[in-house]
Amino acid sequence: MKLSQFKFNLPESLVANNPAEQRDEARLMVLHKDSGKIEHKIFKDVLGYFDDQDVMILNNTKVFPARLYGNKEKTGATIEVFLLRELNKELRLWDVLVDPARKIRVGNKLYFGDDDLLVAEVVDNTTSRGRTIRFLFEGTDEEFRRNVEILGETPLPKYIKRKATAEDKERYQTIFAKHEGAVAAPTAGLHFSRELMKRLELKGINFAEVTLHVGLGTFRTVEVEDLTKHKMDSEQFIIEQKDASIVNKALEEKRKICAVGTTSMRAIESAVSANRTLKAANDWTSKFIFPPYDFSIANSMITNFHTPESTLLMMVSAFGGYENVMNAYEVAVKEKYKFYSYGDAMLII
Repeated sequence: MKLSQFKFNLPESLVANNPAEQRDEARLMVLHKDSGKIEHKIFKDVLGYFDDQDVMILNNTKVFPARLYGNKEKTGATIEVFLLRELNKELRLWDVLVDPARKIRVGNKLYFGDDDLLVAEVVDNTTSRGRTIRFLFEGTDEEFRRNVEILGETPLPKYIKRKATAEDKERYQTIFAKHEGAVAAPTAGLHFSRELMKRLELKGINFAEVTLHVGLGTFRTVEVEDLTKHKMDSEQFIIEQKDASIVNKALEEKRKICAVGTTSMRAIESAVSANRTLKAANDWTSKFIFPPYDFSIANSMITNFHTPESTLLMMVSAFGGYENVMNAYEVAVKEKYKFYSYGDAMLII
């Protein structure tokens, strides 16, 4: 398939700048992939589509406050440093993006916080905006993390045109987030409230958790018309044996298995055994899913509404059927559904 086949016109006004008042009261479009039929619901209605012993697969990654603002030594110029991933815990080496990049050279020192709570030195260039930095910090890892927590800002995507607030600290995080390592939220999971989780549990739905640390590559634009030539950034994922067993039991019993989010789907599709069951894994994946694609594990999926020409839209189209999904997106624009991270949701069943 070609990149241009995933173009659609999205009015700026449909980009969600804020979350729904209640997590589980965002709108929900239900797309039946066999017939292409569309229903309009509220997210908590998802309860009506699943039964006893069905399984939902959740991504339990936790977003850390990855956006720091510091000052360059001597000039005092303000620099944004976006923490991508920790390369070495002992040496406190991090892979980061810097802005404005042209001012940041190897050897520069950066100071963070009024009383220089953290100081870092640039040790390498990685890409045009990418750098490797070393934090010059003598305390314990716990103290270091606490300082990042104090100085860091919730890494809202750039298309949300406002500053992150205290509310974002809670709302740009799923209620089941456990393992820190993501620089963007697995957004389909943001719609689950504690009450809804409880009601799903009482109905007999089982939850399996996976961890996929969402990287910035999730927002990277595709720049090639021929999709086979696009390279995905790799992301770390972990699937425990106990969670794989929950999913495999449901597979065996032909239950509904719902991947909550493109990140959960990417993790499970990166850990399929030779006999098409889910295996435990601790690995990195650069899997790129676009139509046509034969899915092995999940037979339903919850996802948000994604950007034109994004890898996320491509995966959803592979799962729900290209025609179905592009038609659903046309309906979503017409019905003024909200798009992206804080937007509304879609259940493909």
